[in-house]
Amino acid sequence: MTLATIAALAAETTEHHGNVQAETFVYGAIAFVVFMALLLVTVSFRNVANRHSHKAEAYAKAHPVDHAQVGHGHH
Repeated sequence: MTLATIAALAAETTEHHGNVQAETFVYGAIAFVVFMALLLVTVSFRNVANRHSHKAEAYAKAHPVDHAQVGHGHH
């Protein structure tokens, strides 16, 4: 078999007829569902810091910040 014969046979077997738009719609629908799930996860974590503000205030009182050691680098 020559390369041209193999290429012709491969092109012949992969040819199919159908509605390409209907076939690719599934990919868009799957992507839409995935992004909606990610949106749900993102929205579920909104305002979490304010839900526990009493804990943050108690931690800030118990652990005062030493401003000399805050930041990057070593002194």
